[in-house]
Amino acid sequence: MSHPTRAALLRQATEALAAADVPDPARDARLLLRWASGLEAAALSADLETPPNDLEAHRFAKAIGRRAARTPVSHITGTRAFWGRDFRVTPEVLDPRPETETLIAEALHRGPFRHVLDLGTGSGCILLTLLAEWPEATGLGTDTSDAALAVATSNADTLGIDRVTFANHDWWDGIDGAFDLIVSNPPYIAADEIPALSPEVREHEPRAALTPGGDGLAAYRAIATGAVSHLAPGGLLMVEIGPTQYYDVSAILAGARLLVHAEIPDLDQRSRVIVAGC
Repeated sequence: MSHPTRAALLRQATEALAAADVPDPARDARLLLRWASGLEAAALSADLETPPNDLEAHRFAKAIGRRAARTPVSHITGTRAFWGRDFRVTPEVLDPRPETETLIAEALHRGPFRHVLDLGTGSGCILLTLLAEWPEATGLGTDTSDAALAVATSNADTLGIDRVTFANHDWWDGIDGAFDLIVSNPPYIAADEIPALSPEVREHEPRAALTPGGDGLAAYRAIATGAVSHLAPGGLLMVEIGPTQYYDVSAILAGARLLVHAEIPDLDQRSRVIVAGC
């Protein structure tokens, strides 16, 4: 069976995604064609006038159909780039986001730290990135989702990181010892903000990783209750926050005898990370 060239398929796919109100349809079409073809970006660009084979054409058409239905690209390809590495993602974990790299940048700026705890690890992208950057560090990642822990373990195996333990714990329950760095990107979206989220997030990402319900601050209250007793001398707590939550989260941490050291903005200059210590 003959097919149009890859360039023609890209144009058709971009039009289909635009008609479905997909943000940045040209980018997503190209990402999905790269995935369907198995070609790197440069190789694809050099071979756009070549028709795909039947398997590639089928994979691409199916992928574009799913994306037009607002399935996230990462759920189609199975991976998401984060801090220069590819992480496996599934519908059971939060899709790693560029905003979370703000936390990575700040931790690397202040580190290295030897013993790291990641509360609500999800895909493991935060903890595993830090361990990959700090070859002497060890880490513990916790989550209440066994499916998420399986994804995190898979990512550790793929990256060849064996200095990590993943365990099913509900915040501080079952956690012993002290850590030089405690990190978390907890669920922080308020219940009344869920309807305004994009379909990709609202309908495809795990609800428990997005929101604790109510005012969106319950996770910070839970984190604050045990942080002081689990921070080593001179240790730091770094948490990702929503862009309007700095003052509320700072007050919660201060009420738990934590000193807020810094408010770190993301690339859009929105509040994104709070750094605190004892």
